[in-house]
Amino acid sequence: MITRSRPRPRRSAGVLAGTLAAAALALAGCGGEAPTVTFDVGGASLTAAPTQFCDTSLQNCQDAPNARVTAQVPPGTEVRITVPEEVSSAPWQVAYAFTRGTDPTPVQQRSAIAAPDTRTDFTLSLPEPGDRLVTAQVQVFGAPPSIDPESTDIQFPVRATWVLVGEQG
Repeated sequence: MITRSRPRPRRSAGVLAGTLAAAALALAGCGGEAPTVTFDVGGASLTAAPTQFCDTSLQNCQDAPNARVTAQVPPGTEVRITVPEEVSSAPWQVAYAFTRGTDPTPVQQRSAIAAPDTRTDFTLSLPEPGDRLVTAQVQVFGAPPSIDPESTDIQFPVRATWVLVGEQG
């Protein structure tokens, strides 16, 4: 399970917890096959199955690390990501990593969290024209966040992920 930590907000944690709980209930009705996500890279459309997919209680998870998709992503290429209703009905975001210049160490960033039922797509543009995409990962959140008692950071459980690996030509 991937978690995300943030400083503990005083007023918004209850609102976020309620939103995530409602989204978890909405996803509880989803059955059958796990949804797919589409990554459009330079005119090529890639359909990705989840690399991780859990039930709403985060108890029954299926891992398929080889479900990731790969594509040549030249510097400056935008990646348009489209998610189905099963994903957009819950809070979701895009976590991504890229390299800059001659430094091989990936820089990791995240998009803003999309609230339930507010958007079905996201266009990933890296900060500088020469940046090279390493990975882009759609993350849909699961159960309500919890607070780490030691650090007081909010832990955001990720229920499912879809991954694009960028290759340099």
